[in-house]
Amino acid sequence: MTKQKSHSYRGSRTCGGGTHKNRRGGGSRGGRGHAGACKHNTMRAMQQGWMFGKHGFHQPPACRTYVSSLNVGELDELSPYLLEAGAATEKDGAVNIDLGELGFDKLLGNGRVSKKYVISVGTASASAKAKVEELGGQIISKTEIA
Repeated sequence: MTKQKSHSYRGSRTCGGGTHKNRRGGGSRGGRGHAGACKHNTMRAMQQGWMFGKHGFHQPPACRTYVSSLNVGELDELSPYLLEAGAATEKDGAVNIDLGELGFDKLLGNGRVSKKYVISVGTASASAKAKVEELGGQIISKTEIA
């Protein structure tokens, strides 16, 4: 059996790496990370697709608008719990809910409606209005009131 390479390097200072400076630290690979992307590692940067500088668009927080929305189907599931908690009232066979007090800005039309609702909300989609009014309910938009 032949002698193992690691065994034959026992006692040598560099283990076959040339001078004692080689194979030491990040300098042996031309720097760490994307160092030298425009200088000595240019070809590596082009081949591996390194990007230099900032990219993309960052929207300032002052320009962002957050709209909290709720689907009609979710509202239909939540209505018994809202009635128990006192966040909604039942009057004339219709459940009255103010979504603005619950922290929602918009009502969306995904899901099914099983009861008659009178809902006051900031805005509502056309499909949500159609589903609620189909059962004789009503959506009062805050934009219509103002």
